[in-house]
Formats: sequence, structure tokens, C-alpha cells
Amino acid sequence: MTSGSKSGTDVVGGHIGLVVTITALVAIASSSGLRWTLIVAACLTAWFVLALTVIHIGGGRGGEAVRRAYVATFGWGDYVTP
Repeated sequence: MTSGSKSGTDVVGGHIGLVVTITALVAIASSSGLRWTLIVAACLTAWFVLALTVIHIGGGRGGEAVRRAYVATFGWGDYVTP
């Protein structure tokens, strides 16, 4: 288990990505309705579960595996901020 500064910045990027995703889901819900919102949310959930499964198969366990799957799903938020 690593606890370096890179790990902390990854999680911050994940939080930013999650906020942007939630904002996008709200915009989708207001313009396209509940059906498309649920489809997009289901795709994101499937991606998270897939990432968690791959990390678990690779030997990741517990909170560290969840953190890595979270960063794999929403870590792109680092690229949104200046």
C-alpha cells in the first residue's frame, strides 16, 4: 500500500471528475429525461465495477482497491482543472 503525495492528488482529481460527472448527469436529466440519465449512470457504474474487478483479480484488496477503481473511473478530473 502506497501513501505518497501522488496518491492524494489522484483522489483529488477523482473528486473533481465525480463533481463534473454529477453536473453532467443533472444536465442530461434536465434536457433528455430520466431514461438517458439512468443509461449514462449505469455505464459509469459498470466501468467502476469492471475496474474494481480487474484490480481485485490483480491482487488489490480493501480500501486501496476501491480507491484505485475510483481513480480509474473519475481520475480524469485532473485534466479539467488548470
